[in-house]
Amino acid sequence: MDRLDAMKVFVLAVDEGSLAAAGRKLGRSPAAVSRAIAFLEERVGAELLHRTTRSIKLSEEGERYVAICRRVLTELEEADDIVAGPRTAPRGQLTITAPVVSGEMVLRPILDAFLDAYPTVSAKLLLFDRSVNLIEEGVDIALRIGPLADSAMVAMRVGEISRVVVAAPRYLKQHPRITDPGDLAKHQIVAMAHLPNSWTFAPQAGSSAARTVQFMPRLVVNSTYAAVASAVAGRGVARMYSYQVAEQVGRGELEIVLAGDEDPEMPAHLICPQGRLSVPKVRAFTDFAVPRLKKHFAQLKKSLGAR
Repeated sequence: MDRLDAMKVFVLAVDEGSLAAAGRKLGRSPAAVSRAIAFLEERVGAELLHRTTRSIKLSEEGERYVAICRRVLTELEEADDIVAGPRTAPRGQLTITAPVVSGEMVLRPILDAFLDAYPTVSAKLLLFDRSVNLIEEGVDIALRIGPLADSAMVAMRVGEISRVVVAAPRYLKQHPRITDPGDLAKHQIVAMAHLPNSWTFAPQAGSSAARTVQFMPRLVVNSTYAAVASAVAGRGVARMYSYQVAEQVGRGELEIVLAGDEDPEMPAHLICPQGRLSVPKVRAFTDFAVPRLKKHFAQLKKSLGAR
């Protein structure tokens, strides 16, 4: 049995979540898929998948091996494209990851337009509010918000975003004025479940100590959309990223307070592993997406700063 073909079957089985699903996608029987994986297990001398009649689960060895398989298969595909050079049109599946909300609101429309422009490219958009290991998880490109920790990646800066404290106009009319972060102690707070019950603001002029405001939230949610909707409904004060509330601020449904007390803006980047920009589909997407992202974030800053 061909080892590279067996690797492809193994990776697809993991991605699809079952041998039967992988078989349907490949046009093979579940037994044939099982034989391919058994072939790999015999070669490496370890069980890669724990199988039941309905599902599969990676073993500890399988988790390490699938990352290696992804890397090998990706590098082989890239080698073909790089050698072909400019004669090769962008093709194949492009895998992109982003945080959930920025992926849905900012990146997805750009990806839709890219797919219209490049019909020989398909895409997988993976939205996670966690840091994805691009190499181990077989991802071509990531949109990252905030300072970059991994210097091994190629980074293309596409803009800046900020945190903003917002509330509905009718809420602000019915409650004490907010002119200083300390005023938040008098207010109802809509908080995110995964964040601490405190907000930190930039130091006052002449000081190096950040200002931290502790609070007991009136409402805690685990969804950005729910937090924004609750703020629009007048349930309290929320703190979000600027792009998460730009539409609501633009329509007058939310107002920004304490803009002068926020920390400096955070960068937004597209990143990809070293060498991946040589692959036509990756280069085509970055050439397409970077100017559009820069325009989006610049317009966002302008619209929020004008209010």
